[in-house]
Amino acid sequence: MWESILKVIPVYFSSMFKFILGPIGGYAAGLTLITTILVTVAGMMTVVLLFSFFGDFMRRQVARVRTKRPVFSKRTRKVVVLWQKYGLLGVAILTPVILSPIGGCLLAISFGTPKEKLIFYMFVSAAFWSVLFSSMIYFFGNEVLPDVIR
Repeated sequence: MWESILKVIPVYFSSMFKFILGPIGGYAAGLTLITTILVTVAGMMTVVLLFSFFGDFMRRQVARVRTKRPVFSKRTRKVVVLWQKYGLLGVAILTPVILSPIGGCLLAISFGTPKEKLIFYMFVSAAFWSVLFSSMIYFFGNEVLPDVIR
């Protein structure tokens, strides 16, 4: 029993930091496809839940310490355009692929997205991308991944 739990823990934490590492880590650890999908979703949702409930507090702490910067830099303008163009659905879809779970949550929270809506959209996105990435890695892993990972 402990052996299977110890195999899941690194996959769980790796998927928290970078979404694609979860499926690769699950494949390398010899976990089943379903276990890898569940653990990868759990990793992203842990970040989403933490930032949903503590994001405002963290934002206030960072703002208190941070020095004054221009409100509308090139970067913030791009973020505003992204949000106006695609909204929460677009951010949720892009989160595992481009923004990372932390970046997507911070972006959505900064625009005042309700927690329930954020959690739902991020869960759907995490489930979709986890199934897609994990399936691709498990079905094509022998041909694509190096021998070190297998």
